[in-house]
Amino acid sequence: MDYYKRLKELRVSNGYTQQQIAFILHTRQEQYSKYESGKRELPIRHLIALCCLYKISSDYILGIEKFVK
Repeated sequence: MDYYKRLKELRVSNGYTQQQIAFILHTRQEQYSKYESGKRELPIRHLIALCCLYKISSDYILGIEKFVK
């Protein structure tokens, strides 16, 4: 699974909208939408923030681990 699909999966399963995640990341919803669709690469600073928010490792988002521990 591509990492951008996991971004959406995590967001939806945690009950967030794209607008809410964009606010947390200090970016625009349109920008965050491009991360979820794979049109733009996710910056490392956003990857770190999302790992902290969801309390998961970056390995899961990046597809190195298949399941959330």
